[in-house]
Amino acid sequence: MQVTVKLFASFRNDRFSKQDFEFEEGTTIEQVLNFFQIPLGEVGVTMINGRHRQMHDTLSENDVIGIFPLIGGG
Repeated sequence: MQVTVKLFASFRNDRFSKQDFEFEEGTTIEQVLNFFQIPLGEVGVTMINGRHRQMHDTLSENDVIGIFPLIGGG
């Protein structure tokens, strides 16, 4: 299935900002993060089609997944 992956902030470094990929049906957000070697502990928010989702949620054909890092500040 085709999925559009959008990376934000520091996750774009040495990667991409938006790109289409092929994944197997039923792939989870966690599996996508592992595919891109993004440490789970560095992820702040994940979204599918603009809605907040959890690591175990699965993707469907033509979904758009957004991956945001933790934000620090003071």
